[in-house]
Amino acid sequence: QVQLVESGGGLVQPGGSLRLSCVASGSIIFSINNMGWYRQAPGKQRELVAFITNVRWTNYTDSVKGRFTISRDNAKNTVYLHMNNLKPEDTAVYYCNARPAIFTWGQGTQVTVSA
Repeated sequence: QVQLVESGGGLVQPGGSLRLSCVASGSIIFSINNMGWYRQAPGKQRELVAFITNVRWTNYTDSVKGRFTISRDNAKNTVYLHMNNLKPEDTAVYYCNARPAIFTWGQGTQVTVSA
């Protein structure tokens, strides 16, 4: 069993920044997994926002390129998502998981971008 716990969300004004964290625990060798951040906005399907491979190669969906940065700390079993210049359309619940998403989803963390 693998547990994923996301944190760091909140309410922020357009143009603001947040840093999300996700800690993985349980039966996982974190360092060998490709990890991703996903989000689900109201009424929409969950989408992959960014992922980082076990050799730290990164990839982003077009809508967040240049604004979001994914990173990982294998010693802490943690993956981060640094989000800058946030826009109202970034409002969603954010989740982490492996890529592909083979683990049970955590609770996620709510990000709301509003003036």
